[in-house]
Amino acid sequence: MILFALAYLGGALTILSPCILPVLPFVFARADRPFVRSGLPMLVGMALTFALVSTLAAVGGGWAVRANEYGRWAALILLAVFAITLLLPGLADRLSRPIVALGGRLTEATSGESSLWQSVLLGVATGLLWAPCAGPILGLVLTAAALQGASANTTLLLLAYAVGAGTSLAVVLLAGRRVFTALKRSQAVEEWIRRILGVAVLVGVVVVALGLDRGVLTRLSGPATGSLEQGLIARLDPSIAKPEAVETKAGQALPDLGPMPSLAGATKWLNGGPLTAQALKGQVVLVDFWTYSCINCLRSIPYVEAWAKRYGGQGLVVIGVHTPEFAFEKQEDNVRKAIKDLGLTYPVAMDNDWTIWKAFNNNYWPAHYFIDAKGRIRGEHFGEGEYDRSEQVIRQLLAERNGHAVSGGAAEVQASAVEQAADFKDALSPETYLGAAKAQRFLSPGGIAAGQVKTYDAPPKLGLNKWAYAGAWRVDAEQATSAGPDARILYRFHARDLHLVLGPRADGKPVHFRVLIDGKPPGADHGVDTDAQGRGVITGQRLYQLIRAQGAIANRLFEIQFQAPGVQAYSFTFG
Repeated sequence: MILFALAYLGGALTILSPCILPVLPFVFARADRPFVRSGLPMLVGMALTFALVSTLAAVGGGWAVRANEYGRWAALILLAVFAITLLLPGLADRLSRPIVALGGRLTEATSGESSLWQSVLLGVATGLLWAPCAGPILGLVLTAAALQGASANTTLLLLAYAVGAGTSLAVVLLAGRRVFTALKRSQAVEEWIRRILGVAVLVGVVVVALGLDRGVLTRLSGPATGSLEQGLIARLDPSIAKPEAVETKAGQALPDLGPMPSLAGATKWLNGGPLTAQALKGQVVLVDFWTYSCINCLRSIPYVEAWAKRYGGQGLVVIGVHTPEFAFEKQEDNVRKAIKDLGLTYPVAMDNDWTIWKAFNNNYWPAHYFIDAKGRIRGEHFGEGEYDRSEQVIRQLLAERNGHAVSGGAAEVQASAVEQAADFKDALSPETYLGAAKAQRFLSPGGIAAGQVKTYDAPPKLGLNKWAYAGAWRVDAEQATSAGPDARILYRFHARDLHLVLGPRADGKPVHFRVLIDGKPPGADHGVDTDAQGRGVITGQRLYQLIRAQGAIANRLFEIQFQAPGVQAYSFTFG
């Protein structure tokens, strides 16, 4: 509710901006008529029209916010046009002229009329006049709406903003024309504000176009943004913060955490489907949020698959929701291959626009949601581990559905290679992103030169969890691309397992590499994607296990050297 309250307040404060001036004449035109039958219907029509037009703008602009793979330049052009309209009011007037003309025709059609529906129609005309002129204030509202994605919630937020503005206008309508005169005096001030905002946006476009901050568009999209938003909301209103994972013992009553959200919005269903929340009623449902390059997800998947096989005949339906972290995880062929390689038998919804992720208000990979036969969420678990407790929730929900306890023992889980459980006791190194948007603890002299090819030098010494590039690299927001032969990455880590998310050259040709530990081949400590000499080959965009220590865990220096340019490197994970 706090977001709607803030939207309402923002709309109410619109009255302080002279951008409301084009609307006031139509408001005052009804000042001499009954408020309930004339002024109020007009304001209602205006608010609804504004919310509709603004929603269409949010739908049209939402693609630009998510354009972290193909639409970068289109998004920059869109931002530049918006900046120019702020600097040149005449251009803004010409661009909005068709909508304003429609509002003018509707206004002429309703002049002199006083019926309730004629007042509503006049409100529609006023809303069409208002929507294009709202300027910077509306721009901020539309940005927030686009970040959350176009949805019914978007319209409600914009409607709350419009209702707030309508409330202020109602006060103006009752107060008289003196407010109109006072607002005119501040018109020059707003003109300067528009120009300053226009210059600021143009500067931002130039910065992004030159690659000085390739992280801008990436930080505006994806689940990372959802996590940031959720964290801010939780600080403002702790009552809506994500509940803790449910701890369940045999026979303990399970909580009711609300209805199962919609599964609508999947960009593609693989391995079956599509499925809906309504059609799943009568079944116990496990929804597993995952993405195929996430090591935590990969280690939990053998359990999810085992549960699907063990309890599928007793009323359990497992649904995988593949919500991508990196752009390459949006590609259907990559996800299909991952499903095949992992041996998944249950339906998987590709959630490329993060629609289902947002519907569940989720923030984690992996995340498990347990839904009973009535369509109610009865349990949650975030992250890997505690699989026995999660299985107990499944068995308890099946017992409720079937009227008797589940016979037989627990599911048999077969995990190998990267799917084997982590050694968290000795894992002291955190997930580390290699792209400019999220890079931390980077130690090459001179720092990262985002968006351009640079030859990096490795520092003489790396402390624990510090890393560096060596050789020629181009570092973009999401990934780094080797730009010459013998490009290297160094990382001092402390963990049993070291993984690196890698991709081959843009043309798909495999690239050979070699890894060293403390300057030597890994020997028995090699991972499943390397041999004892540390040799390996990148054949696809996925997570590669490069090190699995067999002996005591200690601080060790990892080095990987690529034998051809064009390799894409995304992130380190450990276990």
